[in-house]
Amino acid sequence: MLQALGIFQRATPDQLWKLTRPDNQHDKLTRDNLLDLEDHRLVRIELVQDDQRQVWVLTDRGHREAKKLLEPKGIRISVLRKEEYDPVTGKLLGTGYSDHAAAATSTAAELHRAGFGHPLAFQTEIAHRLGNGYVQRADLVMRAPASGVPVMLLEIDRRTEDADDLVHKLRRYADWFRLLPPDADEKTVRLARSRADAIEHIDHEKRLWRRVYPPTGREGLPPVAFVFADTTDAKVANTVAVLEEAGRRYWAPRGYDTYHRGITARDYGQAVPVLVTTLEQLQEHGADGAVWRRLGREGEQTLTAALDNPDGDVLYRRQAARAEAEEEQRRSVEREARRPVCSECGAKFTDQRWEETTVRGYAWQAGDPSMCASCDADRIARNEAAAEAARLQAAAPPEPADDQGQEPGKPRRLFRRRT
Repeated sequence: MLQALGIFQRATPDQLWKLTRPDNQHDKLTRDNLLDLEDHRLVRIELVQDDQRQVWVLTDRGHREAKKLLEPKGIRISVLRKEEYDPVTGKLLGTGYSDHAAAATSTAAELHRAGFGHPLAFQTEIAHRLGNGYVQRADLVMRAPASGVPVMLLEIDRRTEDADDLVHKLRRYADWFRLLPPDADEKTVRLARSRADAIEHIDHEKRLWRRVYPPTGREGLPPVAFVFADTTDAKVANTVAVLEEAGRRYWAPRGYDTYHRGITARDYGQAVPVLVTTLEQLQEHGADGAVWRRLGREGEQTLTAALDNPDGDVLYRRQAARAEAEEEQRRSVEREARRPVCSECGAKFTDQRWEETTVRGYAWQAGDPSMCASCDADRIARNEAAAEAARLQAAAPPEPADDQGQEPGKPRRLFRRRT
């Protein structure tokens, strides 16, 4: 209870019930705990709203106790609501309750009630300082890795801001996600300055946002959600239409830069996932219901489904693998069509014979390049046999003449007698 009030500064029993004891059927136990903490002078009632709901805040003593609980965990505690009175009338001052702050607390309460994170998973008014010194403050930051949402930045809008102002907020978040940390290495800094889109080629792990937030568990940048409260459906629809169109360059995925054909997957690597919903939907259907719409998509989804990218990296790897297999098959068919045929027997060359007859510098060793290895070996064997026969014939002694049987010293007859 003290920790929740330390984070959100002020809350009603209903909000604290959903933040601290969402499994209970009602907020009676929460109200009993508040009364007990009040007896110990740790909390106090700051005001009672028109609907009789009490707004509770920490006392100075309770603020010190909450600080001991939160700061060791690295969680910033909110500013103490001081109890000040008008010196003339004696009326308690500073009791105005911000409806915007109430909507932020209610949003966190509904998220926690649906199982996203725990009270310490939320922080309010988190500053994001841009390069020009401007500070963009997130109304609410949620970290719920166990629920599939490692980080999400939420903006609460009660339609007090113009739609274009929301577009500017989205632009500032996108700019902050592109920043490098102050101690980035010189090589990375030079690369980032080399051209306007160079930061897109620098891994997210080297950017400033990864020093502040955990990996998203998905492609792209940390998601930003706009939660509308206390407004009409028509106003929400008009605002979302402007945000979707004017903010397209920040949330829209791109086509993959690939030589493969037939790739329909989208590259979400540099996209800011932008979700929209209303506080009334969260309260009516629960934050775990299909109440989140992601810009660029039709219809509403659950939170994790809206954050997932079914047409993203997983689909790309599957399509690229299929395209590569098809390309490999096509290349194989084309290669087979070019495979030489033996001029002697008509058989196709083996891969080894094809290589022997075509590799530059070694083709001369392959014999007759128009023949397969077997026929060429037979040709060589025939040629060698013929050459051997010729050599043997040339080396053989001459055959004896017809008069080799005449007695020596006897004159040879020039003419023979006829018989």
